[in-house]
Formats: sequence, C-alpha cells, structure tokens
Amino acid sequence: MESIDPIVIERTKNWIRDVVIGLNFCPFARKPFKEELILYKVDSTSANAVALESFINTCHFLEDNATTETALLIFPNGFSDFEDYLNLTDLAEKLLKAQGFEGVYQVASFHPDYIFAGSDEHDPANYTNRSPYPMLHLLREDLLEIAIDKHANVDDIPNQNIAKAQLLGLAYFKKMKF
Repeated sequence: MESIDPIVIERTKNWIRDVVIGLNFCPFARKPFKEELILYKVDSTSANAVALESFINTCHFLEDNATTETALLIFPNGFSDFEDYLNLTDLAEKLLKAQGFEGVYQVASFHPDYIFAGSDEHDPANYTNRSPYPMLHLLREDLLEIAIDKHANVDDIPNQNIAKAQLLGLAYFKKMKF
C-alpha cells in the first residue's frame, strides 16, 4: 500500500504556493518555501497525546537542525472537527511553555474549516487560515523577529489579508484546488 504522505505534502505545498505565497497572505513564506527550508511532517493520528508527542518531537528536531527554518505538522486523518483542533492547538501551546520552548517557537494554526472568533463561517477572511488539512505550524521566533524587522507595516498584514480575501470572495476560494 502506497503512503499518503507524498500526496499530503504535495497538496500542502500547492496551498503554500497558490494561497499563502500566491495571495501574499504571508510575506515571510517565500524564502523558506523556495529554498526548501520547511519540514513537512505528516502524522496520521487523531489522538491528542500522540499528536502532542509528535509536536514536541518536532520542536526537538528544529532545535537540533538549525538549517530547517520552520515546520508544518500535518494531520490528514485527525482533528477534522474544528473545536477538537482548537483544543489540540491550545494543548500544544501549553506544552510549548511547559517544555521550555516559549519564546523559542511560536505556533500558527491552519485548518480546512478555520473560523476566526466572532466571524461568520462564510466570511472569506477565514480563508487566510484555511488549509487543505489541519496543521500546526512551528515558527522560530528569532527568524520571525528578523523578518518582521525587515518588513514595513507588519501590523497591516492581517487587515490587508482580510481585505484581499473579502475582495476575492467566497466563490473564489471555493474553486481553489490543492
């Protein structure tokens, strides 16, 4: 039986290329993507304990591999329920702190059904954080700070993303295939 990992990784890369970079939702993503400095780790679990173990192991991998700038922990078979995913994200952030990685790594969250707090589920702005699979994105805070320092108007990025997503509209995003 063929592993689904290459398919999951390819779809994730397509999403990064077409949405994250293509729509410029994250102006910092182009370099690590183009230079292949991203770890893509596929985890088939749907259990919090196993996912959190994989998450902390990814932190240790980054700690031991300075040339890997960032990591995406992708869950193609688990956490499809957005509330379950939010719970996993909260637990991951607590684990980050408990394991002494607070200030070293930051977690960004992406999910196929992402809905910002207080937002309507059909608001196109939710697509700024919608991905083909539930995933936790580990970012190195030191590299993030360097990128932020080089970028003018970093505080405007979320509002620009919301405006762009709303301008493109729901139909635009629903047509996208990864």
